[in-house]
Amino acid sequence: MQSESSRGRILVVDDEAHIVHVVSLKLRNAGFEVRTASDGDEALALLCEEPAMLVVTDLQMPTMTGIELARAMAARPALAAIPVLMLTARGHLLGEGEASGSNIARVVHKPFSPRALLAEIEALVGATPRREAA
Repeated sequence: MQSESSRGRILVVDDEAHIVHVVSLKLRNAGFEVRTASDGDEALALLCEEPAMLVVTDLQMPTMTGIELARAMAARPALAAIPVLMLTARGHLLGEGEASGSNIARVVHKPFSPRALLAEIEALVGATPRREAA
């Protein structure tokens, strides 16, 4: 259940704990409710239990890649409308057709600026930015 002050729930999925920490902290400070997962299988289970308004996921993860997660979401009616923001290592470009059959809405390359990532997320969910405390 989302808190009344939450701007919405976002699921952050990455097998690198420091990425999960940085992204989660930035999103929580911006007023979003954040859930986290360390791989695609865990993320899919969490989404089936409690859908999110957006998924931020790494591309390369063990057991289920970010693309496989996005395709699995697109194949489930309850999750098909949830946009996915894909994080990739710099230099890894999604091949033509690689994102087909998925709901990947944006791709952001690592390393990224947390502020720029937040701007991408807010643009994607149509959220009005909330001023952060200095």
